[in-house]
Amino acid sequence: MEREAMEYDVVIVGAGPAGLSAAIRLKQMNPDLGVMVLEKGSEVGAHILSGAVVESRALDELLPDWQASGAPLRTPVTEDQVYLYRSETAATRLPGFAVPAPMHNTGNYIVSLGTLCRWLAEQAEAVGVEIFPGFAATEVLYHDDGSVKGVATGDMGRDKEGEPKDSFQPGIELHAKYTFFAEGSRGQLGKELIARYDLAAGATAQHYGLGIKELWLIDPAKHVPGLVQHGAGWPLSENGATGGSFLYHLEDCQVAVGLIVDLNYANPYLSPFEEFQRFKQQAEIRKYLEGGKRLSYGARAITKGGFNSLPKQSFPGGLLIGCDAGTLNFAKIKGIHTAMKSGMLAAETVVAALRAGDRGRSDLVAYAAACKDSWLHEELYRARNFGPALHKFGTFIGGAFNWLQQNLFGGAMFFTLKDESTDHGQLAPASRFQPIVYPKPDGVLTFDRLSSVFVSNTAHEEEQPVHLQLLDASKAIAVNFKEYASPEQRYCPAGVYEIVEEGGGPRLQINASNCLHCKTCDIKDPTQNIRWVAPEGGGGPNYPNM
Repeated sequence: MEREAMEYDVVIVGAGPAGLSAAIRLKQMNPDLGVMVLEKGSEVGAHILSGAVVESRALDELLPDWQASGAPLRTPVTEDQVYLYRSETAATRLPGFAVPAPMHNTGNYIVSLGTLCRWLAEQAEAVGVEIFPGFAATEVLYHDDGSVKGVATGDMGRDKEGEPKDSFQPGIELHAKYTFFAEGSRGQLGKELIARYDLAAGATAQHYGLGIKELWLIDPAKHVPGLVQHGAGWPLSENGATGGSFLYHLEDCQVAVGLIVDLNYANPYLSPFEEFQRFKQQAEIRKYLEGGKRLSYGARAITKGGFNSLPKQSFPGGLLIGCDAGTLNFAKIKGIHTAMKSGMLAAETVVAALRAGDRGRSDLVAYAAACKDSWLHEELYRARNFGPALHKFGTFIGGAFNWLQQNLFGGAMFFTLKDESTDHGQLAPASRFQPIVYPKPDGVLTFDRLSSVFVSNTAHEEEQPVHLQLLDASKAIAVNFKEYASPEQRYCPAGVYEIVEEGGGPRLQINASNCLHCKTCDIKDPTQNIRWVAPEGGGGPNYPNM
């Protein structure tokens, strides 16, 4: 069955803050452009997960009347707290002057990014953008000259062997003069494009964290609307890992609690999910959650390499934007406003090119110049040493260095620290460590993976090809099991990977229907043997307001 083809001026893959901001800016600048956005989630926001505290700078530029238009930024930050956790019971609160300047949140808002993206989608549709949720872009299409032609959506209705079922429908080809890739962290197509065009040449290796989050309804007596609490140290420090935590008080007695685990840890027995369960028992966190009710759960990788790890973002026929490229500002722990700005700059670059007579397919190197002339470049450049300092020197010495460089020098250091290591390459053989015995969940404050996946509303069509592909199936046992004690069982926050005994020997079982689309397996697998590809459109988590 032949695939249908549709033509647009610009096709955007991903209805996150970068993709939607790009779509709105395109139509603001030229209402006659044909602009469409593809979103693999069942609806806009279904796959969106972030802390989130948002800086409104990009939104102010994109939609200056956002407050009057009902944007869901309803909880301004009222208080900042930063803790160093030393144990389950001990914590030290840093005075405001001791906190790196970019981490202060005065003037920012606590939001549900999923809700914000739904609102942005409404603004996009109001100016004529076509948005198609439930359709996953699974293939990049190329012209004969090697430039990007567009994308194709995945087939629907194939069985586990890939054979068409009675319900089979072929994917659709979407052709465009320019295609924007805004898939979020570790995008499937973005990864292909970076390799095909060697976009990462000259950049340091990209770095990632795994963010695990829950939304809770807490006792009104404990609720402090606008309170932002960040922390570092315990429990990750006990196992030689680094990362950070957050507790944000939203409106309606809801709090978002989360742990971000840097994916450069060495111990293959470490479980980010279990570390998060431990973290919730820290006294400063527990006091808010006790007596409350967990509403939802989710997890997502975070691209945090920053300025030094940014690939070239333009290539013939398209642009990489937002977290697909890695525009998060690690020093601020914020990537929403930077993702939005990258999308806006992409739109402005394309409109200028088309007005000048460009017919498409070009490598829009003007995008890099536009970025360099914007506050986006300045902000990321000033934060360039923040992540490498923590990686090289650890939480405490690196934190002190970051205070000096940000508070005294404003990030304008005369040198650049670089971290050339890869996250997956940092995982060490299991023989160097003792297994970690984590406490059993109590079902009140701490939970297991399966009950957590349940409250993420994750659903996939069971009878479809497995979307977590082993490039060499033999490595799962010969290398991962024997050398690394099958770390995929622990770094996956959804219980997708399981070692089962069968026929007298171990076998890796992949429970793909549990997948939260966090991409951690694609990032952390020590042999880079797991390839995450998009399942049928609409599959995955269905986050209501994460």
